[in-house]
Amino acid sequence: MEKTTSFNGTYIIGISFISALGGYLFGFDFAVISGALPFLRKEFLLDPLWEGFLTGSLALGCMVGCLIAGNISERYGRRPGLMVSAFIFAISSLGIALSKGLVFFVIMRFAAGIGVGMASMLCPMYIAEISPAAVRGRNVAINQLTVVLGILITNLCNYFLADTGPDAWRWMFGLGVIPSAIFLLGVTWLPESPRWLTKAGKTDRARAVLNRIGSGNFADDTMQAIQKSLAGGTKQSFKAVFAKAVRPAVLVGITLAVFQQFCGINVVFNYTSTIFASVGSSLNQQLFETVSIGIVNLLFTLLAIWQVDKLGRRPLMLIGSLGLAILYIALAFLLQSHAAAVWVSISVLLAISIYAISIAPITWVLISEIFPNKIRSEASTVAVISLWGAYFILVFTFPILAKVLGTYGPFYLYAAICFGGFLFIKTKVKETKGQTLEELEDNLIRH
Repeated sequence: MEKTTSFNGTYIIGISFISALGGYLFGFDFAVISGALPFLRKEFLLDPLWEGFLTGSLALGCMVGCLIAGNISERYGRRPGLMVSAFIFAISSLGIALSKGLVFFVIMRFAAGIGVGMASMLCPMYIAEISPAAVRGRNVAINQLTVVLGILITNLCNYFLADTGPDAWRWMFGLGVIPSAIFLLGVTWLPESPRWLTKAGKTDRARAVLNRIGSGNFADDTMQAIQKSLAGGTKQSFKAVFAKAVRPAVLVGITLAVFQQFCGINVVFNYTSTIFASVGSSLNQQLFETVSIGIVNLLFTLLAIWQVDKLGRRPLMLIGSLGLAILYIALAFLLQSHAAAVWVSISVLLAISIYAISIAPITWVLISEIFPNKIRSEASTVAVISLWGAYFILVFTFPILAKVLGTYGPFYLYAAICFGGFLFIKTKVKETKGQTLEELEDNLIRH
């Protein structure tokens, strides 16, 4: 008699959305700086060096957060790590809002980065570990959807708060307490990852979680696959991440993580006001552009969620990297020739749309998928730390490069990087859709 497998779709979606609220925190802190920078420049008299460091200090905290998340998630589980992330973010949001000087502001933004870094690593990993293979890409992409919602709602708040006076930036940052409190409450409802529970020897609890996710056949098959992949395993160290058998997958993960940042799009998100000020836009127009960017980002992220398990990961990444290379050349030319703001806006929105349907969500999906169970936490830590390190370099260097080369200059560099990313994806990245994490481990690691 043929086995039938069914899933509790409502429960799976609920788990995915609640755990993905960590992505909202990521989106909030990512976007809030764009609206706050015009006020912070006046408040702290920022030069290009300090502007870049203040913006990038979030990424430095994120790198520390990844290390903390890796440790907590391996010792105590994915769920406690998500709770700690929400708590740190709430406290740091209040600290930033109440900052009296530049140094304290940077310290608090660094602390916020710790919370964001923990969430950015744990949310996709948790969703991937709890999702059936057929919908894993969609569910992990939900994390990117909440990131995008965080960006859009934050940009709208920035736009409406801009007229409240020179202390508008304090309200912009202080509002971060609300989503972090909601996230913390939501996490208390989540089950622990069945793959972590099995690894920790709590097989009865793991089976109970799997039985809530799907039918008995699904639970049995998944338990057997997890136990097989963990057979003979011992406690892993970061040294194991670079063992010969897993090194190719790890290097692909690290390269994709770095490429997601060095492709340059986060300069557009973080320095929207700088880019549009260079073509004569007013502060009100600059903040309106951030809202337009957020709306386009949301629409095309929804399209990515719809297509990621249909078209696959690799085709979308190829379209995104080559599309961005072409659009950056056009954007650089428009900025260099001081074209009308409307043409710059169109180029920026096209770049955002291409990024949102491809590199933005798919990178997180691949990072959550391609590492074997035994080292997933450690390998994800290394990849996401690399991502945040690349983000820091990107946002720290842009104000300096823009001053030396002009606002347009860096975009020629980003175009070249995107073309290099296209060649890397074409030659090194394999398709992963429709395979369980254990099947991927077998296909990508052992053969």
